[in-house]
Amino acid sequence: MPVFEDKIFDGVTYSPGLTKDVFEGCAFSNCNFSEAKISSCNFTDCTFINCNLSMTDFNQSTLNNAEFRNCKILGVKFNNCHDFIFEVRFDNCMLDYSSFEKRKMSKTIFKDSSLKGVDFGDADIKQSKFINTDLNEAIFYNTNIQETDFTSAYNYSIDLSQNSIKKARFAKDGLAGLLHQFDIIIEE
Repeated sequence: MPVFEDKIFDGVTYSPGLTKDVFEGCAFSNCNFSEAKISSCNFTDCTFINCNLSMTDFNQSTLNNAEFRNCKILGVKFNNCHDFIFEVRFDNCMLDYSSFEKRKMSKTIFKDSSLKGVDFGDADIKQSKFINTDLNEAIFYNTNIQETDFTSAYNYSIDLSQNSIKKARFAKDGLAGLLHQFDIIIEE
């Protein structure tokens, strides 16, 4: 099992993938993980900057304190990651059509990112923050969004009767996204 500590990987293409590698304190810059199969790997305290992770399969891999900045992460099923210690942050990323279904990930920060069509079904995202984040067609079903901050998020549609919402925060401008299931007309 290869172990990499405090290394910088720049411009590397990971195809077809990785198996059982351990990365601690590593930085990945301008790397291409697109459609790679990342199986049983461990990423602890790692940063991904300007990387393409579209359709990457993180099968039973661990993402522990992993930060993604300016990354393209389309269609990634984060629900395939190892259940133990899943901690991630996203800044200025495109996560469209990815899945966090059944993921326990409280206090996660999504900042300046696109999460169109992202699946949060049965996930626990309590105390998370969606800062200036596009949630168009994002799926919230049986999701724990208690104390989650949506005040600067936009384009969301959340059925309040299908989710745990106690003390979740929303801006007045986003109230229409909470009332859609009532088929009412809201006028300015």
